[in-house]
Amino acid sequence: MAQTLGETIKEITRKHLEENNGIILGQCLSAVGWVNNTVPDTKNIIELPMTDVAGAGIAAGAAITGRRPIFVIRFQDFMFLNSSTLVNYAAKAKQIFNVNVPVFIRALATEGNGTGPVHSGVLHGIFMHMPGFKVCSPMTPGEYKEVWSEFMKSDGPMYVSEHRKSFNQIEEIPDITTTDAEITIYGISTSRFSIVQAIEMLKNEGIKCNFVNILWLKPLKLTERMTEPLLKTGMGLIVDTDFEIAGASQSIAYELMKKTKKYVEALGAMDKSVGTAKRYENGTPSPEKIVAKVKELIEIRKQSNTQ
Repeated sequence: MAQTLGETIKEITRKHLEENNGIILGQCLSAVGWVNNTVPDTKNIIELPMTDVAGAGIAAGAAITGRRPIFVIRFQDFMFLNSSTLVNYAAKAKQIFNVNVPVFIRALATEGNGTGPVHSGVLHGIFMHMPGFKVCSPMTPGEYKEVWSEFMKSDGPMYVSEHRKSFNQIEEIPDITTTDAEITIYGISTSRFSIVQAIEMLKNEGIKCNFVNILWLKPLKLTERMTEPLLKTGMGLIVDTDFEIAGASQSIAYELMKKTKKYVEALGAMDKSVGTAKRYENGTPSPEKIVAKVKELIEIRKQSNTQ
């Protein structure tokens, strides 16, 4: 029977802890549902105190000894408190001291349902900015297996941007390409689920779109799979769950424009703080918002062509 993404994470973790002498560290790992049922009840689980600052140092130390720790941050907003040792030692140690510090950072995200200002962020863009990190956002079982395989071959920290909305995902998410598409949409994190819905809505209105999944944010490899659809449509849109301002969507849009010389815009979370009340939610762009943005870009191109 096919596994969900959550079950895949749990099985990968179990094998690592039981067969590789690995360890997993974090706060409340065995409480409140075992991190959405992604942590197995087995050996080599280390429950950390509620300090939000010391855990990263313990994880980095464990990595130096060869234990390849999985470091769980239950909400990505907490990375602001936990990141100092990871940024200033784990990510720099290889280049400066020739010391390997392979830490698998599980940074979980959620949004909506009143989770509030310090539990509703997706912040992978910040860690793309810092040298020494590999950054990815797996949303399917196959993608997570690829990420884990890469980590086990790597010698530095990996920032894995997870989202609870993806934990029940079973199927892989295929790219969509069509010969008469008007625009190519690229998706990061849970925006990919919104994009699939938006493409169907646009198709019903006679607008055809290409869709390209983005798993690896850093290093970003602009393969033909990513560039060819854009070269054919001549216009692109990067959609992300993280903040749009100075985020992954804008960075990748720039890289694609530079590579293809085609126009690409970015769409992500708005530049405003999240609150607990429904009216203060600020998360993944909705399918309706993606549809509106696509129509706006297509209209701009039409007006430009008539001038």
